[in-house]
Amino acid sequence: MARASERHQARLNAGSNGSDGDVDLVRAAPVLARLAFAAWLRATGWTLQTSIAASTRVIRGAANGESPTAIIRDVEQEIRQYARQLLGIESANSDDTAGEAEPVDAEVVEDDRPTLEELREQGRDLLRRSADVYDDDDAHPAYARILQELAPDEARILRLLAREGPQPAVDVRTAGPLAIARSELVAPGLNMIGLAAGIKHNDRLKAYLDNLYRLGLIWFSREPLRDPLEYQVLEAQPEVAEAMEEAGRGKTVRRSIHLTDFGEDFCELVLPEDTAELKAIQRGNRESQKRKKRNRDS
Repeated sequence: MARASERHQARLNAGSNGSDGDVDLVRAAPVLARLAFAAWLRATGWTLQTSIAASTRVIRGAANGESPTAIIRDVEQEIRQYARQLLGIESANSDDTAGEAEPVDAEVVEDDRPTLEELREQGRDLLRRSADVYDDDDAHPAYARILQELAPDEARILRLLAREGPQPAVDVRTAGPLAIARSELVAPGLNMIGLAAGIKHNDRLKAYLDNLYRLGLIWFSREPLRDPLEYQVLEAQPEVAEAMEEAGRGKTVRRSIHLTDFGEDFCELVLPEDTAELKAIQRGNRESQKRKKRNRDS
């Protein structure tokens, strides 16, 4: 009888423990579900991030012409790094590597711009010198800098303009019935300055003229010269003829190129006239005048 009671009590105890286990499992189910979802989300995000990074690396390497071996090696290294981050594993040498990073040599660039007080002091000095009747500057202070920014051919051009005066130039534009309302520019500023000045690099003439204009030494006038004969030789040049042919029924618009007042003073003060180069220019100018005269006579 006692043994039967013990077996019955054991079955009761076993049933009670099973119910408690089922209750605990039911209570833990939401937590387990959240953990599973978080793990799935993290793994999915890692997979997507890794795929994008690997694809980007492959495309970039292929565009740069890298070898497939180098690309695969870099992709494998990036995937291992992403896996360590996912699992929370840090590289054993990460601390040492971070601590032993090679120093980067950086050039220290000093700011040599003048301060506001220095600029004001320079301004006060200019005003003091302007009031000094004995302070007489022989040349403009910008002339020294301009000389450093001039090519030898540009000096020849300046001397030509200083001695011979303004030079003719023409624009070639489209003409004809359709050009009444709209005329397109085909070739601007064609001239013979390079030939007349005897420059070495005639293919750089436009750059030379642009630089002289930038420095304030010359200006491009929209007005023609008074003597129309100055344009006859120019308009007969092959460069102008080619532009006219390109324009179809083209026309020329006469312009001129001059020294500025600043440029005239610059030439007078700093460009000497007693040099072999100047004599060569003078000979070239005389020959050019002779050609013009022969063309007029013919």
